[in-house]
Amino acid sequence: MRKKIAIIGSGFSGLSAAAYASKLGNEVHIFEKNKTLGGRARSFSTDNGYTFDMGPSWYWMPDIIENFFNDFGKSASDFYELIPLNPQFEMVFSDGTMEIPQDYEEMRNLFEQTEKSAAKRLDDFMKDAQYKYEFGMKDFVNKPCHSWFEFVSPTIAKSALKMDLLSNFHQFVRKYFSNQKLITLMEFPVIFLGAAPKDIPALYSLMNYGGYKLGTWYPMGGFIKIIEAMAQIATEQGTKIHLNSNVEKIIVKDKKTSAIIVNGEKIEFDSVIASSDYQHTENKLLSEEYRNYDENYWKKKTFAPSCLIFYLGFKEKIPNLRHHTLFFENDLDLHTKEIYEDKKWPSRPLFYACCPSKTDENLAPENCENVFLLMPIATGIQDSEEMREKYFYEMIERLEKHTKTTQLISKLDYKKSYCIDDFINDYNAYEGNAYGLANTLPQTAVLKPALRNKKIKNLFYTGQLTVPGPGVPPSIISGKIAATEAHKI
Repeated sequence: MRKKIAIIGSGFSGLSAAAYASKLGNEVHIFEKNKTLGGRARSFSTDNGYTFDMGPSWYWMPDIIENFFNDFGKSASDFYELIPLNPQFEMVFSDGTMEIPQDYEEMRNLFEQTEKSAAKRLDDFMKDAQYKYEFGMKDFVNKPCHSWFEFVSPTIAKSALKMDLLSNFHQFVRKYFSNQKLITLMEFPVIFLGAAPKDIPALYSLMNYGGYKLGTWYPMGGFIKIIEAMAQIATEQGTKIHLNSNVEKIIVKDKKTSAIIVNGEKIEFDSVIASSDYQHTENKLLSEEYRNYDENYWKKKTFAPSCLIFYLGFKEKIPNLRHHTLFFENDLDLHTKEIYEDKKWPSRPLFYACCPSKTDENLAPENCENVFLLMPIATGIQDSEEMREKYFYEMIERLEKHTKTTQLISKLDYKKSYCIDDFINDYNAYEGNAYGLANTLPQTAVLKPALRNKKIKNLFYTGQLTVPGPGVPPSIISGKIAATEAHKI
């Protein structure tokens, strides 16, 4: 039966949910509080010619993203050009740098040069990771996770031990490698999952396969091109998109959502899918008696980091800088401890520099550079202009040292910072989180916040705070699951 479905938020999960729900024959409306589409994946342009992606910048698991387009008889190549990056990225250590090649055989050679017999161990690691990826990203993550019984099947039972759910990633990596640089390289991808390697199940070695083995890519024009492509597909399926439309309340009648209040106006709907921040949706849009979780629940959860970000335009090219550069001169364990345990600003931070104008000259004026700097930080800590500036100067100093340049600040053409307070104001993000909930074992599958409201029959949640978890591909999958579940009722 055709339903009228409201979707709150236009990030990856919201657009995905809209496209699939519309394809199933429903009347679908997206309500986005901001003036542009994309949620955390928004983009903005400056008056002096720079265009910045505000959020995701790593295009990994290209096959999972391609699956979305294939479901609508399309391909990603119908909407944007995908470029393989070579090197995939560069890592800066205290005693030198390491470039990660796009070609796997070259990667094997790099490992062998760094640690004896490491090429063979890399093969073994990737074979194991490929199994997890092919099973995990096809079967495991596509469950709505209402009950553990969804995972009772001969296939899953047979694969359970191989999935390494009960061993941690920190120990798992050290079974294969002893060189600290290789260990850091292999542990880096789980930062996207929002927890220290010791708290992440070894299952997530699938990230190494989805990134290093399948390659690091870049969509020409930036990540906003994926958002625009998904929005086009959703509208072609019949979705109506409403910008500057703040959802203020979900109205419940007879234990069913009956309407939402948007900019003061009541609009009736048969179902609601909230791609908005889960905690905000429950605490601000619902009456207390209809919430799945109270404040105590959220305070006990392990959140992925927030970020301090700087969007920078430089009025000349910066030499010796790659598209992706990871500054790991300091201790990863110390930085993660200060994020997750100490909950304080980092004393010796790691950070990441993205310079997409190295690949895409259209993102900056001629002979200029587009750069953003990102430093992971704890959620819920005090944000201030003073702290932002302190770390800005530290990151610029390290960038100058690495690129063998001087006086980068004098070459600034544009500067904008973004941090905890902005994540709260723009996305209603709980404690300013940037990436949702960490993928720790106690927060996996059925143990994540539920996709379905337990007290309201026709309210569903999607995105990085529910199944399957944080990241672009999981969020796209989450939207599909939520749309399917909403259509069933």
